[in-house]
Amino acid sequence: MRPVRDRRSAGRTAAAAACAVLGFGLIGGALAGVWLAASEPGKPAEPVGYAEARELWHNAPVDALFPQTLPGPGAGPGAADRTWTRIVVAPDAPCSPAVLAKGLLTAVEPLGCERVLRATYTDATASSVITVGLVFTRADATVQRTLGEGLTARLGQDVPPALSGPSTVAARFGDRQRASWWTSAPADLPVVVTAVSGFADGRAVDAPQPADKATAKGRTDAVAQSGLGHEAKGITERLERLLRTTATTAAKEKEAR
Repeated sequence: MRPVRDRRSAGRTAAAAACAVLGFGLIGGALAGVWLAASEPGKPAEPVGYAEARELWHNAPVDALFPQTLPGPGAGPGAADRTWTRIVVAPDAPCSPAVLAKGLLTAVEPLGCERVLRATYTDATASSVITVGLVFTRADATVQRTLGEGLTARLGQDVPPALSGPSTVAARFGDRQRASWWTSAPADLPVVVTAVSGFADGRAVDAPQPADKATAKGRTDAVAQSGLGHEAKGITERLERLLRTTATTAAKEKEAR
């Protein structure tokens, strides 16, 4: 008599073989993906909101980028609180020497400099004025990281232009009144943020100082004692955070649509 074939065993064998083929296929696909990724000069993934930040200069309302009132907890000398009030807003402008310091313009032009937004704030006592700027570029995430490394040091005495405002406390804020400044290129945003501060009474300053020097311990000159270095750096940091929040929100809203 011929042996009886177990059909259930044959079915199990066929299923096992199919699973093995499928498993090898999945593993092979995954390995191929790894090999392909390794064979390409990999670019780091863009931070959340990076692409959306490029368009904020014309997509976001002015109050989202330059709030009418900007709080600065702990931003002053000795961690004193600051509050800044917006008094001047300029129309968006092309990248040019009129709105950007020469060294910064040279640095961002090859990246595809889009537009520059500027506004001027004053502190709660109306004794200081600060012009802030947002410089939007087409830099990718890798280039942006490189740009931000030691930017203020590389620019040297490259002080941002002041933005005055007729009939405001910034009416006399010009190049001769610039006292301290700060420039920052955050790694997670295709933007350069600038700030330059001065006295609201129009007094001239012979030697403007970058904020890291103006805030150094032991300084007794008028710029350091007045906290103008703290003003420039503090407002820059807060505008960065605000910009980051606005860009991240725009990315989440886009994803939800």
